[in-house]
Amino acid sequence: MNVFLESVKENAMFVAQVVGIFLALFVVAFLAEKLAQKCSGVKEKVLTTRKVAMIGMFSAVSAILMLLEIPVFFAPSFYGLDFSELPVLIGSFAFGPATGVLMEFVKVLLKVLFKPTTTAFVGELANFAVGCSLILPASIVYQFWKKKKGAILACIVGTLMITVFGTAFNAIYLIPAFSELFGMPMEVILDMGSKVNPLMTEGSLVSFVVCCVAPLNLIKGGAVSVLTMLLYKPLSPIIKGNRT
Repeated sequence: MNVFLESVKENAMFVAQVVGIFLALFVVAFLAEKLAQKCSGVKEKVLTTRKVAMIGMFSAVSAILMLLEIPVFFAPSFYGLDFSELPVLIGSFAFGPATGVLMEFVKVLLKVLFKPTTTAFVGELANFAVGCSLILPASIVYQFWKKKKGAILACIVGTLMITVFGTAFNAIYLIPAFSELFGMPMEVILDMGSKVNPLMTEGSLVSFVVCCVAPLNLIKGGAVSVLTMLLYKPLSPIIKGNRT
């Protein structure tokens, strides 16, 4: 805990950014959820005792999955595939986008408590923002269309969003931030990509994110979506507490 508090003090700027982005996304999720409820005529509290319990449980599972990264052959070693969005997407389908954003935030918080940040919270900010780019649009679509076809459309939209946003976010913010944080020239990072991915144009940031980052996010979004489609229906009665 002391290590965590020291990290927060030393990297207050990035912590503030994470909190600010969380609040903005939570407001968007809250408003979308209320609009969906108004359209359907079903009123439900955004937070209930059961939702709070599920947020804690699903976030803990997600934090553990976040630590279990799988290396990929087409990207440098500092990129990895994890399935930490799977419990969050299932939970957001069950309880709505606001709960999904809360789960994503608590997941990152628990991860930092399990394993202190080594990136001055830049990595945690990236994980939260990119994770929400899948969770938020997918859960909003499903909130308005709670049918199998709606779930399929939600997963497609979420996968496309995480691929596009994750790729752009890496190019515009994440890679330059890591270059500055670790004092590593951009050319060195790009060279690491071209060494493992022959499709990449050497020295090109755009080519780096298209060839290395986009496939990673596409695979992650697709895999999480498929697993959610397989698991959500049988788990839904248990999660919601209406098992017969």
